[in-house]
Amino acid sequence: MENTSNENGLSQRAFIPAEVSLPELTIKAIVISIFLTAILAGANAFLGMKVGMTVSASIPAAVISMGILRFFKTHNVLEINISQTAASAGEALAAGMVFTMPALIIIRYWTHFNYWHTATIAALGGVLGVLFSIPLRKVLLADKTLHFPEGTAIGNVLKASASDDMPLKELVMGGSAGAVISLCESGFKLIASDIQFWIQRGTAIFGFGVGFDAALIGAGYIIGVNVCVAIFLGIVLGWIIGVPLLAVTYGYDASLSYSKIAFSLWADHIRYMGLGVMIVGGFWAVMTMFKPMYDGLKVSIKALGNGGTKNTIILRTDRDMPINVVGWGVLLLLIPFYFLLNHFTDTQILHLSSTLLSGTNVVSLLMILVGGFAIASICAYFAGLVGSSTNPLSSLSLIGLICISLLLAFMFSSHFNLNSRNAQSIAIAAIAIIITAIVAGTAAISNDTIQDLKAGQMVGATPWKQQVMLVLGVVVASFVIPYVLQLLFDAYGIANVFPRPGMDPSQALLAPQAGLMAAAVEAIFTHSMNWLMIGIGGAIAVITLVADRFLMKYNLRLPVLAVGIGIYLPVTTTTSLILGGVMAYLVDRNIKKKKARAKNVANYENMSRQKALLLASGLVAGAALMGVLLAIPFAIEGTTNALRLMSKDAVISKVLGIAVILGLGYLFSNCASVKNKVD
Repeated sequence: MENTSNENGLSQRAFIPAEVSLPELTIKAIVISIFLTAILAGANAFLGMKVGMTVSASIPAAVISMGILRFFKTHNVLEINISQTAASAGEALAAGMVFTMPALIIIRYWTHFNYWHTATIAALGGVLGVLFSIPLRKVLLADKTLHFPEGTAIGNVLKASASDDMPLKELVMGGSAGAVISLCESGFKLIASDIQFWIQRGTAIFGFGVGFDAALIGAGYIIGVNVCVAIFLGIVLGWIIGVPLLAVTYGYDASLSYSKIAFSLWADHIRYMGLGVMIVGGFWAVMTMFKPMYDGLKVSIKALGNGGTKNTIILRTDRDMPINVVGWGVLLLLIPFYFLLNHFTDTQILHLSSTLLSGTNVVSLLMILVGGFAIASICAYFAGLVGSSTNPLSSLSLIGLICISLLLAFMFSSHFNLNSRNAQSIAIAAIAIIITAIVAGTAAISNDTIQDLKAGQMVGATPWKQQVMLVLGVVVASFVIPYVLQLLFDAYGIANVFPRPGMDPSQALLAPQAGLMAAAVEAIFTHSMNWLMIGIGGAIAVITLVADRFLMKYNLRLPVLAVGIGIYLPVTTTTSLILGGVMAYLVDRNIKKKKARAKNVANYENMSRQKALLLASGLVAGAALMGVLLAIPFAIEGTTNALRLMSKDAVISKVLGIAVILGLGYLFSNCASVKNKVD
C-alpha cells in the first residue's frame, strides 16, 4: 500500500499503512501534549465543578495540535494523534476526580484538598485504567457491533488534518469570545451572570431566572436540544411548580428577598427531589444495561485469557504494550494502593485492631481491582456502543459507591455507632469515597482510552505509543488537578462549604456529582437525608421512565437523568444550558435550509456543523480557562469581587447580558452562512 506525502511531509492518506513508519513520539508532539493536557484538564475540572459535566477534549486538542504543528517544517497526522491522545486522557481523569473528590470537602472530612493525596489517587486510578484498557483493545475494536461514534469522529478529524481546510479560526474565535465574556462577567462584573424575577402571591413565591454563562451555553450547544428539553422539564417540575408549592407547605423567612427564599427552598428541599430522580435513574440505567454489561465483562475476561498468546509476526499498527508488562504493572500498583488505603484507615479516629485494619485494606484492594475492572470494562464497551459522552460513568460510580458503602457499613456496624453524624461515620464514609474516586478514575480513563485507540486505528497509529502517551497524560493531569481544585475552592467555595466566612454563596461551585456522592454516603453512614423529597423524586423518575418508553415509539426520548439535572441544579445554571441547546436547534435548522444553495451539499453540511461544534468547544474552553485564571486574584483577595468595576444591581449589566446571548447567537448563525460553503 503506497503512501504519498506533500512537500511538507504531511500524509495525504487517511490511513498510514503498517509497513510505513512515520515519527510519532517526537519531542515537539510530547511538549505540545503536556501543554494541552495541563490546560484542558484544568478547564474541564472547572466545568465539572460548576455544572457537573465535562466536554471531550479530543477534537479541540487535535485541532490545536494541528495549528501548532503547522509552524514546523515537518509534521504528520500521527504526531497530531499522539498529542490529542494525551490531552484527552487529562480531560477524562479530570472528570473522574471532580465527580468524586469534592465529596470529601462536602462531608467535611477535608478542610482543603491535600495535594499529594489527591494527586496520588488520580495518578494511581488513571494508570490502572490505562493498563485495564490494553487487553480490551483488540477484542472491542474487532467487534463489528461497536461503532465508536466519538472515536470515529476524532479519526475523521485527524484524516482531515492532512489538508489545510480545517476551521481552526472557529475554535480560536470561540475561545476568545468565551474568555472575554467570562472576564467581563465573573471578573469585572460588567455583564450580569443572570436575570431573575420573583414575586409573591398570597403565601406562594413565583418566578424564574435566566443565566448568561458562556461556558454553559457552549456546553448546551454540544449536548443538543433533545437533552435540553428534558432539562427544561426538570426546571418546570422543580422551580415553576415546586417552589410555589413548597413555599405554601413549609413557609419561609419573610425578611429575605424573594429570590433568596426561592433558592433556600431549592437548597432545603428541591435538590433532594433531584437527587431522588438521579438515584432511581441511575439504578434503572444499570438494570437496562445488564446485557451490555455482561457482554463487556465477557470480552474483558476473553481478552485476559487470550492476552498471553504469542504471535510470530505483529504488525506495527497492532502492537500493544506487552501483556506481561500490563500484568506486572497491575501487581506493582497494589503496593502504593495498600499504603494509600492504610493511611486513611489506620487513624486515631477509627483506631482499628491490626486484624480488622488488614482485613479492611485487603477488602478495599479487592473492590478496587474487581470493581475497577468491571466498571472500566462496562464503560469501554459502552464507549463503543453509544460513545463516551453518553456513557453512564457517574451513574455507575454512584452505584459502586453505594455498594462499597453498604459493605463497609456491614463491616464496621458492630464496632461503631453509624446512626449519627460522628467522626467515625464521616471517616468511614471518606474511605468509601476514596475507593470510589480510584474506581471512577480507572473507569473514566478506560472510557476515554478506547475512543483514542479507535481513532489511532483509523489513522494507522502504533498502539503502544498511544498507551505510553495515555500514561503521560494521566501523570501530567494528576499533578495539575489538585492545584486547580484547591484554587477553585479557595476562590468560590464548593456547594455549601466555604474556606472562610463571608463568601458569596451565589458564586459557589455546585459540584453536582460530588454532592450526589456526599448525599449518598451521608444517607448510609449518618442517616441525615430528606427522604420525603427523595421519594417524590423517585416517583417522578418512574413516571419519566414510563413516558420515555412511550416516546421511543415516535423516535423521541426523555432522558431521566437530564430531568434530574434540571431539578437538582439552580435554574440560573440550567437555563444557560438550554439557551445553548436552542441555538444548536436553530443553527441545525438553518444549515438544512441553506445547504441546497451550496455548491457541494454534503461538504457544506459537514463543514458547517464542524465549525459550529468547534466554536462551541472553544467557547467552553475559553470561558472555563478564564474561570481558572480568575480564581487566582479571587483566592489572593479572598473575594470574587476583587476585580469588580460595576455595582451589583446595575441595569446596564443585565442589558449587556442579553446582548451577549444575541451576539453568541449571531456567531453560531454565521457557521451556517452560505458564504462559508465548501466548493
